[in-house]
Amino acid sequence: MIKILVLFAVPCWLLTASLADAQQITVTRAGSQPSRSGPAEYFTGPVRIDPLFASEELPHLSAASVTFEAGAHSAWHTHPAGQILVATSGIGRVQRWGDALAEIRAGDVVWIPANQEHWHGAAPGSRITHIAIQAAVGGKNVEWMEKLTVEQYKIGVE
Repeated sequence: MIKILVLFAVPCWLLTASLADAQQITVTRAGSQPSRSGPAEYFTGPVRIDPLFASEELPHLSAASVTFEAGAHSAWHTHPAGQILVATSGIGRVQRWGDALAEIRAGDVVWIPANQEHWHGAAPGSRITHIAIQAAVGGKNVEWMEKLTVEQYKIGVE
């Protein structure tokens, strides 16, 4: 019985070891991926997008560090699988259509449920940087809508 277990266990261990060797840790160096400006059709004001990752193992998952200069913000949009924002510096704003405006600060984590129309960006007197994490559904991770009006941004209402 022990011989059978050993004969079975050794090949399983070797197979597991070879699979583990094929899956190596990958380090992507800061600044190794080019920054880009947020497209004017989806953003108001200066916005810099620094890609963090698009996973080969989980091809539907991506993240970016996004910096909004004071007063800059996104257009209304949705994410088919939701979105997580992790504020890393500054003061910002986030709002779901029909809800009150919420202020966010460094260290705050925001969960935006799937298909919820919302916007986010910097407060009028401060820039904000946040990490945005989202997943794609059917190859798409965002659906852009209309831009905010000046009044919507200023008073934070629809």
